[in-house]
Amino acid sequence: MFALAACESDPTPIVHENTNGDGSLSLAPTNSSGGRGGPGIGGKDPDYRLGANDRVRIIVFGQPTLTGEYTLDGNGVLAFPLIGSVNAQGQTTGQLQQAIASRLDPDFLRNPSVSAEVITRRPFYVIGEVQKPGNYPYVTDMTALQAIAMAGGYTYRARQNNLYLKRLDANGRMVRVAATPETRVKPGDTVEVKERFF
Repeated sequence: MFALAACESDPTPIVHENTNGDGSLSLAPTNSSGGRGGPGIGGKDPDYRLGANDRVRIIVFGQPTLTGEYTLDGNGVLAFPLIGSVNAQGQTTGQLQQAIASRLDPDFLRNPSVSAEVITRRPFYVIGEVQKPGNYPYVTDMTALQAIAMAGGYTYRARQNNLYLKRLDANGRMVRVAATPETRVKPGDTVEVKERFF
């Protein structure tokens, strides 16, 4: 009996995703709210926060040697010509544009015009009672059930009605989102399928 309780002793706080469409989170037993984050449609979500392994297209107008596609490293850092490392972890594309422009001006370019767009979002992960646990490329508007299908489906031991998504909230804190098969997966999420006990 105590061994079963120990299996459920994950200290990560459980939250519920609000259903009002703004992507915010609230702690399960209380009504305190988490941060904002948009529903995420393609690469055009202005609230999307960059993270490790995201791939971005950066255009510096009139500068073809600086324009190109760049991948953030494991720490969310972007290596950019002339200015070196730019910490993009947790930034929006608008904030990244400003960071690059401010470091190019005035030492390298006068009043540079910089544009940034996410072209490939970081992968999501599936762990637990699925056929092929691992990381998978993110697909826009993917549900937890579709993520599980990409991982080969449930094993015979899976608790199919008890899912969690582990993700970082707006404050950079790891939380578990109580999920259903229809819950939207976000880039960097970990879909966790628990084992049933009987």
